[in-house]
Amino acid sequence: MAESTIKLTIKFGGRSIPLSVSPDATTKDLKSLLQPITNVLPRGQKLIFKGKVLVETSTLKQSLVGDGAKIMLMASQGLHQGEGPVLKEASTRPISRTVVAQNKPGLVVDKNRADRWKATGVIALAQANLKEIPEEVWECGSAARVLDVSENFIREVPARISSFTSIHKLFLQGNGLSDESIQWEGIASLKRLMLLSISHNNLTVLPSEVGSLTSLRQLDVANNKLTSLPNEIGLLTQLEIFKANNNRITSLPESIGDCSFLMEVDLSANMLSELPETVTKLRKLKTLELNNTGLTNLPSVLFKMCLQLSTLGLHNTEITVESLRQLEGWSEFDERRRTKHQKQIDFRVVGSGQFDEGADKSW
Repeated sequence: MAESTIKLTIKFGGRSIPLSVSPDATTKDLKSLLQPITNVLPRGQKLIFKGKVLVETSTLKQSLVGDGAKIMLMASQGLHQGEGPVLKEASTRPISRTVVAQNKPGLVVDKNRADRWKATGVIALAQANLKEIPEEVWECGSAARVLDVSENFIREVPARISSFTSIHKLFLQGNGLSDESIQWEGIASLKRLMLLSISHNNLTVLPSEVGSLTSLRQLDVANNKLTSLPNEIGLLTQLEIFKANNNRITSLPESIGDCSFLMEVDLSANMLSELPETVTKLRKLKTLELNNTGLTNLPSVLFKMCLQLSTLGLHNTEITVESLRQLEGWSEFDERRRTKHQKQIDFRVVGSGQFDEGADKSW
């Protein structure tokens, strides 16, 4: 086998994907092989070797692609099937170590599913009807950068998740997880974790261990049954986006003001009656959603201190526009709000994409 194949490295999106193929395989064959690995359709792939685009009908030998060659894969916009390296149907069936594409004996890849996860760093297992995290996932260890097991039936997140020492993003939402389901000491050791999504579960407590995740930039705990937040949340000084809407939270810890990088906060549909004055320390805050809460007023210097705030959601609260106009800094806030609103309208008129009517929904 070693004499009839050559080893290639495919460079794609910052990843290095090792393959073994026959030198008689065509570029078209190679694209077909790369589709289930990269989720990029063949017609959306452009393979570049030494600055030249490989011709589909030419063999690798004819294109002077030899053993150890490095090929760059560029994906056309709109023809990428998703971030994960494995198609959805592949996540529920075993993949043999040797895969022959379209029954062509000359095109061989000696990578199984776990090997591909190690090569790309992305473990995509959303909506795979899982009841537990598969054993082969744990084999990835420090190679894992992203783990997505969202919208499954996962019953336990064990402490051994601490073996993912290089993980940046962890998606656990939509599993029905309870407080007892998560071994937080394992998650707390993930010092490089930048995104944690545990929304749409059955959590009643966000433990103090969350304060150990000092690299977090996004935390989503929405749609749980939380009644409070730990004081240790103030240790998340790099946090930029915090979503805790649709819970039962009655108050915020004053330490929230220490999250000085917060730009977007959603606390809608909670049982809040007031905000701590420390919220005014969030100088980078741009969006604050407080819809469907029991708030009757805001900190008096919110507009004066939070000079980047431009979206404020207060639907179904007792706070009126008239009362807001009495707060210092109202005029400047209102100008920012109107400017953002106008930009969104302009964006919709030119048809550049989906319009976000967040400003319209405020008040």
